[in-house]
Formats: sequence, structure tokens, C-alpha cells
Amino acid sequence: MSFGGRMKKLREMRGFSTTEMAECACVSQPQIVKWESGQQLPNVIAAVLIAQKLGTTVEQLCAED
Repeated sequence: MSFGGRMKKLREMRGFSTTEMAECACVSQPQIVKWESGQQLPNVIAAVLIAQKLGTTVEQLCAED
């Protein structure tokens, strides 16, 4: 599973909307959709903020299957 796939799965499991994630990472909601769909990857700071909100680490979000 990709970074975006893990991010989306954890977001949905924890009941967060894409808007809540966007506010957390200081980006737009469409940007979250791009990350989750694999069109783009977040910068390091945004990835850390996302991981913290989801209760995980950047390493776990990026881990190879």
C-alpha cells in the first residue's frame, strides 16, 4: 500500500474528514485528495503533521509492504 493509501485508511478509521486533515497540515482539502490518490506526496513538515494527527509515524506511513 502507498503512503496515500495508508493515510486514507487511517484517516477513515479514525473518523477524520479530508477537511480536518487539510486544516491539520495547513493545506487545502483538494491537496489531501491528491496525496491520498497518489498524485502527489506531501512535504516533510506536512507528512509529520499528518502522522501526528493519525497517531502514527512518517516511517509507518511510508513503509513498504
